[in-house]
Amino acid sequence: MQFVNAFLVGGALCLIGQILIDKTSLTPARILTGYVVAGVILSALGVYGIIADFGGAGATVPLSGFGHLMAQGVRDAVDSSGAIGILTGALTSASAGIAAAIIFSLTAGLLSKPKEK
Repeated sequence: MQFVNAFLVGGALCLIGQILIDKTSLTPARILTGYVVAGVILSALGVYGIIADFGGAGATVPLSGFGHLMAQGVRDAVDSSGAIGILTGALTSASAGIAAAIIFSLTAGLLSKPKEK
């Protein structure tokens, strides 16, 4: 059942993105940024945690999950470190994913042979 829930939540997020692409003049960059901000806002309201518990990876892997992760990191860092946690919490909580993205993209860039179009 976990796979079905992840598929439904992830699919709903993709459906919303596709509707935004088709029906609005928003650029993909603005839509992606909107997903991160929506994840932060829904996390602050306490809604995204419920969605993530239900949808699992279908909710935590997309960019809205990244916003939720950053909001959780800031909340935890403020509780433990005070006001300095506002500046450090988001990157501390997401550092493993950011580092993995950098390492994998660098590896792919070094191993592939780019071609001109």
